[in-house]
Amino acid sequence: MRIAQVAPLYESVPPKLYGGTERVVSHLTDELVRQGHEVTLFASGDSITSAELVPACPRALRLNRECRDSLVWHFAMLEMLAPRTSSFDIVHFHIDYLHFPLSRRLGIKRLTTLHGRLDIPDLRAIYDLAPDEPVISISDSQRAGLPHAHWIDTVYHGLPLDMLSLNDKPSGYLAFLGRISPEKGADEAIRIAVRAGMPLRIAAKVDRVDRDYFETTVRPLMDHPLVEFIGEINDRDKQEFLGNATAVLFPIDWPEPFGLVMIEAMACGTPVIAYDHGSVPEVIDDSVTGRIVRDLYSAVDAVKTIGRISRKACRNRFEERFSVSRMANDYVKVYKRIIQETESKKSVSLNVAYNHAANGRSDPAARTVLHSRD
Repeated sequence: MRIAQVAPLYESVPPKLYGGTERVVSHLTDELVRQGHEVTLFASGDSITSAELVPACPRALRLNRECRDSLVWHFAMLEMLAPRTSSFDIVHFHIDYLHFPLSRRLGIKRLTTLHGRLDIPDLRAIYDLAPDEPVISISDSQRAGLPHAHWIDTVYHGLPLDMLSLNDKPSGYLAFLGRISPEKGADEAIRIAVRAGMPLRIAAKVDRVDRDYFETTVRPLMDHPLVEFIGEINDRDKQEFLGNATAVLFPIDWPEPFGLVMIEAMACGTPVIAYDHGSVPEVIDDSVTGRIVRDLYSAVDAVKTIGRISRKACRNRFEERFSVSRMANDYVKVYKRIIQETESKKSVSLNVAYNHAANGRSDPAARTVLHSRD
C-alpha cells in the first residue's frame, strides 16, 4: 500500500525532546515500512525515518527561534503534498483541520487522526462545514467534545516493544513526566508526593504560554527537599527515569485525549496513579496497571499501596494492548476500509452516469462516461 503520513512541524519525527503526536507518527511510520508498505513522510527536515522523507521545513519549529509564523510552513507542506496526492492509496493527516479545504476539493482518499483536545467551542464551525470528514479518535472519551464529527474508529497509541523494558527493582521515588501546565497537574503531583512523604522527580518542559503558571504556582512548591526538577528529557533517558520510579503520577485536570506517558510507564513495568479524567479509564486497568483516583487524598492512599501492583503484570498488559504492531494493524484496517468505500462510491457514481447516458440523457458528463466505455 502507498501511504502518505503528514505530520505537524512543531517537533521533528521523532521529537528530540517532548512531543507526543510526532512520536506516535514516527512509530507508526516506521512500523508500516517494516510491514512492507511504501510510506512517504511529510515532516520537518531534521526528522529521522525509514520512510521517504519530504522535508517541509529545514528543522522543527518549536525550538527554532527564527520561526515567527508556524502556519506558513504547514500550508507550504500542503502545497508540496497537493501535486503528489494521486500517487498515494491513502493520505493520513495528523495536523488537525488545516488540510480540510485542500483534501475535500481534491477528493483525496484520506483520514485524520485528531491528537488534541476537542472540547473547544470554536472547533464546531469547521466540523459543521465538513460533517463527512473522516476522523479517528485516540480514545473514545475524546469524542465527547465533537460528538457529531464523522468518526471512523478509535485507534489507541502503541509503542515498539523493544523501546522500553521491564524494571522490577524501582529506586523508591515518584515520577512526573510531560509538560508543565495547569491541566497536567505538576503542582498537584508535588502535593501528593509531599503528603505521602515520598521523593518526586519532575521531567517536563515549560512552554512560553505556561511560564507564568510555572513561576507563580509550581516553582515555589519545588523548594521542598523531596522535589527535584530535571527539565525536558529525551527517549534515551526515559528508561532510567520511568523504569526506576515506584509509580508515575498523572494528576490531570482536563479531558486528556490519550496520555502517552501512561503506556510508556507501563512498558517499564511502572504503575500509574492517575486522576479519573478523559482517557484514563480506557488506558489504565485499575489495580492492574495502576490506580485511578478522585483527588489528592485518594492519590496519597494509592501511593502507600502501589507496591502491591505487579510490575510484570503492567508490562504484560502493555504488550497485550499497546504495541506499535497492534496500532499499525488497526490503521491498515481503516485504510483498507476507506479505500474500499471510496472505490465503491466512485463505482456507483459511474454506473449512475452510465445509465443516464444509455437512456439518452443529454448530460455532457454522462455522455463522456458512455464514450469512455465504448
